[in-house]
Amino acid sequence: MPALSPRLALIASTALALTLPASALAAEGRLVLCTSQPNADAQQTVDAFIAAHPGVEVEWVRDGTTQMMARLATEFEAGNPQPDVLLIADMVTMEGLEAEGRLMAYPEADTAAYDEGLYDPEGYYFSTKLITTGIVYNTAAPFTPESWLDLLGDDANGQIRIPSPLTSGAALIHLETLTSNLDMGWDYYETLAEMDTVAAGGNGGTFNAVAGGEQLFGMVVDFLAIREKANGAPVEFVFPTEGVSAVTEPVAILSTAQNPDAAKAFVDFLLSPEGQQLAANQGYVPAHPDIPLPPGFPTRDAITVMPFDPAQALANSEENRLRFADLFGQ
Repeated sequence: MPALSPRLALIASTALALTLPASALAAEGRLVLCTSQPNADAQQTVDAFIAAHPGVEVEWVRDGTTQMMARLATEFEAGNPQPDVLLIADMVTMEGLEAEGRLMAYPEADTAAYDEGLYDPEGYYFSTKLITTGIVYNTAAPFTPESWLDLLGDDANGQIRIPSPLTSGAALIHLETLTSNLDMGWDYYETLAEMDTVAAGGNGGTFNAVAGGEQLFGMVVDFLAIREKANGAPVEFVFPTEGVSAVTEPVAILSTAQNPDAAKAFVDFLLSPEGQQLAANQGYVPAHPDIPLPPGFPTRDAITVMPFDPAQALANSEENRLRFADLFGQ
């Protein structure tokens, strides 16, 4: 095939530029990522992004969202925040950062395929997956729960463990979601407390207690129970009929980003079908509605995610923690 003339080459390159996001064309240099993903997932994500954008060198740091926010607060106070981009557990934390003016809007991000509730309307943050909380039960349990209300029966008395919202961000969002959507509201948690429910630690501790038979029922994030069931753990996982809560691992660019072009390219990658397929390959429910769910999950239409308002959750968070602590003696 003959080479293009300089004029035709210029036209071709201009046409290509018009079809690609600006971030894809300018993505190069150093990108600093802070993430709460597990280490293996974070490395896979970074490797896949670099494969798509070989001109970018990524430095990443992994920590829990609470610990990361404490570190960032110190950096903000010193006037020297390091990250360009954040990939953390929940929208409530992002709402707080947005309210403080810490995030950069990226309204040009391609969210056409996504449900409007999964991203900030002004483009400050974007959900990348759905990590739902449902019911895990030991296969030795006396009954199979199908509803959140099933856990309030006599057969579950003293046999339930839940993560504490004082420790777990997902548990705090779950608390806000259930109390806002169930007809019982806070009476649901009051009843759980009266049933000697154990509330402690995070999802890992809850799962281990149920899998080990210390308690027979629990509330945990979906992928943990589904993954460990596939590995032989004596558990089953239920998406209750009323619906589930979800944390969505949103991504956002800091307003102080040193490399906003690479940060936008990172956002574009996570929202792309390729980035969403990576999330599915890692065992999570992709936020993109056209990407199939991982093995072990039901079909997407069998999972109902209950409504959740991150701004309201942020406003209620301290009151919810205090009320929970009073109920469960923490």
